[in-house]
Amino acid sequence: MKSGDALRARFGGNMRESVGADAPAFPGIPAPAGAEAERLKGVSSLKRAFLIPVDRIVSDPEQPRREFDPEGLRELAESLKTRGQLQPVRVRWDEPSGNWVLISGERRWRAAALAGLPSLQAVEAKGTLTPDEILEDQLVENCLREDLKPIEQARAFKALMDVRGWSHRQLAEQLHIAPSAVSQALALLRLPDAVQESVEVGNLAPSAAYELSKVNDPENQARLAAQVVAEGLSRAETAEVVRRASGRTITGKGRGAGKGRKAKPHVFRTKAGTRVTVESRKALDNESILAELAEVMDQIQAMRPSGDQAAA
Repeated sequence: MKSGDALRARFGGNMRESVGADAPAFPGIPAPAGAEAERLKGVSSLKRAFLIPVDRIVSDPEQPRREFDPEGLRELAESLKTRGQLQPVRVRWDEPSGNWVLISGERRWRAAALAGLPSLQAVEAKGTLTPDEILEDQLVENCLREDLKPIEQARAFKALMDVRGWSHRQLAEQLHIAPSAVSQALALLRLPDAVQESVEVGNLAPSAAYELSKVNDPENQARLAAQVVAEGLSRAETAEVVRRASGRTITGKGRGAGKGRKAKPHVFRTKAGTRVTVESRKALDNESILAELAEVMDQIQAMRPSGDQAAA
């Protein structure tokens, strides 16, 4: 068989599917006509879609999400049993292991196993994906659906930045999220392990933990974190605690005079003519200025109404 004939024999079905309603989806089936042709006008078949046995699908060991709420899984399992699967999972074929590896939809897969379903609808990822492309896909889905816990998200952000060589702003652009969200997530990684654990288990709010990241000394971070948790302090209250702990302004003449002076302000002007001034008691480099502005953006975003998107 010639190479061209071999290619047509191997991929002819997919090629016909990609053409759509104007050509048969499979050999021997005529193109639709009349009302059926009108109904399928502009419609093409979904390629690389399968119904895969649940036990032939495995989790991706590099998936940034590690923990899944048992109660949430039980509720999703009940939904799958009563309403069926509303959205396919996304998988890739792993030749060495002989398994379908999840790219997205691990909650659905886990819930399907819990519900005792024999198979799942799945869409196969096209082409060969690199590890960083897979991580990017998983991050996009998890971030959009708020699936990741704060520290999981921060570690995934850092991993993707390291692999791609991106700045936090480039990452934000690629994931279509606010730069402040990236800055504040990465700030959590500057906290001691014990404080990060407190964030993970839900004892310490990520917003309060972000304020604690502004303290330079890890021991002070841990001490202040314990105070915030014990007293149930809000982000604003935590910010005040951090300010009192680190803002020791020295005034007066003699030794130490001038240490309380503010550094020279940074002034920026937009194309519309708006002036933005950043003032601080200490000198700020460009990254510090970006972080401060990102926090302001976050505060503005918090004043805007937002909606939740269900995760599965």
